[in-house]
Parts: sequence; C-alpha cells; structure tokens
Amino acid sequence: MNMIDTLSSVEQLREAILAGRLGPKPETLPVTGSSFIYQTTQFPGSTTKYHNYYLLLRVESYFGACSHTSDQLEPGMAASFSGRTLDTVLQDPRLPVQIAAMDAYLGAVRPHQEQCTAVKDIAGGTPIEKAKQRDALIAELANIQPSQNVALIGVVNPLVEAIRQRGGTCLPCDLQLEQTQWGDAVEKDMEKVLERADSIICTGMTLSNGSFDRIVTVAREKRIPLTVYAQTGSAVIAAFVKQGVTALVAEPFPFTQFSAGVTQLYAYTSGRE
Repeated sequence: MNMIDTLSSVEQLREAILAGRLGPKPETLPVTGSSFIYQTTQFPGSTTKYHNYYLLLRVESYFGACSHTSDQLEPGMAASFSGRTLDTVLQDPRLPVQIAAMDAYLGAVRPHQEQCTAVKDIAGGTPIEKAKQRDALIAELANIQPSQNVALIGVVNPLVEAIRQRGGTCLPCDLQLEQTQWGDAVEKDMEKVLERADSIICTGMTLSNGSFDRIVTVAREKRIPLTVYAQTGSAVIAAFVKQGVTALVAEPFPFTQFSAGVTQLYAYTSGRE
C-alpha cells in the first residue's frame, strides 16, 4: 500500500482514496456508526469558552473525526451516514463530512500505531493538567527556538503558554477568538501571521475550514517547519508528513477532554525541511 509520491492538496488525497489507490476500495468499508457531539470547555481562571462540534464516523475499529463550526452541519445529519459505505460519504458535498470520511478510511487502513514515530502517554488528570501535557509535547516537537516567530493557527491558551515558555514569540490567529487568556489580540487574517512566521503550528480544524492546503504551501515555499496538532483528520494530516508537515501530534477519538484517564497520542516526525 503506497501513499502518493507528492501530495498537492487534500482534494488530491480524497480522489486517490475514492480510486482505491491507497488500499481497499472505499465501497467495501461500511460506516457502522455516526455521531454528532457538541461540547464546551472553559478552563479555571479563563474567560474563554471553547465551543466544539464534532462529526464522528465509525469504520471498523477507528472513529473518523472532524471538528466544524456550528453553521457547517446540522446535528441531525449524523443519522444519515450510518449504514452507508464510505465511497458515498466521501462524495458528500460538505467539506467536514468529506474530512471525517477520509479520516475514517485512512485511520482504518493505516493505523496510527503502525505508522507513527512514537506513542506518547498523557497521564490522567484534570482537563487543564492534560491540556498542558499535550501542548508541551506539541511545542517540543515543534522544536521552538528562542525569539522565533511562531504562527499559531487555531488558538488554545495552554499552547500559547507552551510556546512562550520555550522562548518563542507567539503570533495567534483564530477565526473565533478575539484575544488570548492574557489579553493578546488574536489575528483573523491568516496571511498576516504566515508572512511573519519562522515556524507554524496549526490544528487539524484547518482541514474543515479549507485553509490547510494554503498553510502547507507556505511552509513548503518558505522552507519552514510546520507542526500540526490534530483531533480533526489526524490520519489525513499523517499523509502529509514529509510532504510539507514536519511534525504531527495525532489525537484520534476519544479525545483528552472526554477522558480523565491516560490518553494515547501518536507523534510523527520527519526531520526539518
């Protein structure tokens, strides 16, 4: 089973899956379960409330996942996907559905535990304790250097803190947040932070809002590191490791915020480009 030699876009990857070029034909894989989850998070001492919407598609032993905004999908639509084969779901016109289906396919045929560089345990604890462990791992894999401008696309406050603890200058960018926990203004125009960046960290939600292709292109053109933390489409992002993505922290479902116990993350590294 071979990956595409040079991936130019997420759409190219979807077409390769549909054509059966990466493993079994998707029409042979049924979706046995489909779920919609709405979850909020607010850490102690913070006024920031995160609103998270997830589509989950169960294929074999893997849950394909896509976080999306409230206006992209209706809660009741999840009922329409169970019982269908992946090829039909992959052709749904809605991008979050496509991403969840791609993640389900790749997670089933290319399991993280067989593809990743290392498996990392996040110890059980409170939500903030687990988030800080996770974000310290992301910052470690990003190999942040002192005074380095780090574009953070998809703002999570513990990750802002982890970047600063390593001497980096965080350039926060997010479509939903106005400011960080410490009052820093959050830029909405991704191009402005990408222009200044010496290094990029983004979340998997860049898949569901359609900005991931542009971020990979900039990382390739500027020859700078791109680290991705992905709950959304973690197996999709894994296909881009060594093809613009230099490091990935993959967190398939169940996510850390849904478990107080030990959580396994899958770290991918490719060396610096």
